[in-house]
Amino acid sequence: MIKSIKSLALCGVALAACCTSAAAAAEQWQPTKPIRIVVPIVGSTNDILARLVAPELEAALGQPVIVENKGGGGGLIGTSEVVRAKPDGYTLLVGFNGPISINPTLLPQTSYDPKKDLAPITLAVRGPQFLVVNSKVPVKTLEEFIALAKTRNLSYASVSVGSSSHLTMEMLKLAAHIKMTHVPYRGAGPAVVDLVGGQVDAAFLVPGNIQQYARDGRARLLATSGEQRFPSAPDVPTVAERGFSGFNATSWIGFLAPAGTPPNIIDRLNKEFVRILRSDAVHKQLEEMEFEVVASTPQEFSQWISDDTERWAKVIKAAHVTAN
Repeated sequence: MIKSIKSLALCGVALAACCTSAAAAAEQWQPTKPIRIVVPIVGSTNDILARLVAPELEAALGQPVIVENKGGGGGLIGTSEVVRAKPDGYTLLVGFNGPISINPTLLPQTSYDPKKDLAPITLAVRGPQFLVVNSKVPVKTLEEFIALAKTRNLSYASVSVGSSSHLTMEMLKLAAHIKMTHVPYRGAGPAVVDLVGGQVDAAFLVPGNIQQYARDGRARLLATSGEQRFPSAPDVPTVAERGFSGFNATSWIGFLAPAGTPPNIIDRLNKEFVRILRSDAVHKQLEEMEFEVVASTPQEFSQWISDDTERWAKVIKAAHVTAN
């Protein structure tokens, strides 16, 4: 009996040692080859963010970090490639609204399920969009804009069909009971050019794409889509405070890995991304780009994706938005 007790004790000590060893190994995950960060859209703030953090991540992990653009299909092509990649920490994704929280409803035939096929690492940054009109549109407030839309067929630009810029305007149309003509573009660049040039009347655009034109008078900011006023434009009200309670539409960018990536790898990557995003130099640059730095936990990012997916699903269904 005593021998049995001693044996059990020894087993317990051995098990504890194994657990301690495993925990230590988990904390010490270290890549042994280059890491690839896939950006599924070309010429975007997603790409800028990836290239901003890549050198810092490379220094922290001791391996090359390569940013690779895989544009096409509104983010579907690059996202699908990461989904199919080996879940070993060497292929990561820069995710955003479109392929992660919008396409599951807009494109139900999509070959992947973001909730099942991707592992959130961190919600990096987020930010509202501005409702903006060109200088030729005779309105200065959201109320005047809505009143004009009820008497004139206004047009609005979006960076693509099914993008947050598209669906945020659809959200406003539903809330304000107005109709407008949608003019989709392939990217923010041409949409902004035509907006400030007067070819289209309005748009919802992220601050970094439009504020310079608001400063020089070629565009006018009417409202912001977030829950709070934007720090760099404190005089611009939110849509919600102008009588549309609950109106909230936020663009975001985060880092994800293929589903099945071991927790110790996710934890290490989260630790490094959060540290980099919160570092003085990177944080300052992101704020200058009009981003709000979040640097969340994987669990918080997962919940954010669920809530965002539900929000856009309601808009897509209510506005009868299709990908065609």
